[in-house]
Amino acid sequence: MSRHLAPWLLALAAASAAAQPLPPITVHAAGSLRAALTDVARAYEAQHPGQGITLTFGPSGLLKDRIAGGEAAQVFASANMTHPQALHAQGKAEPVRAFARNALCALAAPGFSLQGKPLPRRLLDADVRVATSTPKADPAGDYAFEMFERVESSGSAAAGATAALKAKALLLTGGPSSPQPQPGRSLYGQLMAEGRADVFITYCTNAAEARREVPALQVLPVPEAVTVAARYGVTLVTPATDGARRFLDFLLSPPAQALLAAQGFSSP
Repeated sequence: MSRHLAPWLLALAAASAAAQPLPPITVHAAGSLRAALTDVARAYEAQHPGQGITLTFGPSGLLKDRIAGGEAAQVFASANMTHPQALHAQGKAEPVRAFARNALCALAAPGFSLQGKPLPRRLLDADVRVATSTPKADPAGDYAFEMFERVESSGSAAAGATAALKAKALLLTGGPSSPQPQPGRSLYGQLMAEGRADVFITYCTNAAEARREVPALQVLPVPEAVTVAARYGVTLVTPATDGARRFLDFLLSPPAQALLAAQGFSSP
């Protein structure tokens, strides 16, 4: 009798094991990916019942430091290539893959006016409060400061423009003590609604999200001569798990790329 029951018991044990939820895949990601990567994670979970994704968002530079310091993470999706490459150079992560691009926009207060001037020159006016994220801690700040360098090198403004823009920049986000976004809310929309700046140089995806929440805000294009393309990189923290590898493959797949595109990101 036991000889006949054994296959059934094995089948039941296998079914029970299959029904057990798998340990979640832990993903650390740039704050600008919050909406898009949440969509990607939910789509992945729908295709892999029992496999959850735990998402942690924040400034990429700070997340890199936390991972380097031993904080548990299996996937690191950064708003630049530099931070994940630093982890790879330390032997803490696998080679980096580009997976998305973003661009810079100027998120402006409702009453802001260019007064007939090109954006770079208007930003230099003494009455304009210019905000950025925090360089080194957050790639958005690095990209904004690189844009300030191009304002001068491209001839869009006179000598000294770069130093002037960097000196007047209000570093409102991305730092260790910067305010955190309220659940389901845009921090940029919140800060601009509070009147903390006249113009915020940030990702176009952030600007679009802020304007959806605060329709009176303006989204102004950054002139091509001074704009900076943001290239996003992803890596697997070593030792890489099979689950993390499957999630990375999904992130690079057409369905996930379509979800990123729906939030304003472009192909790498």
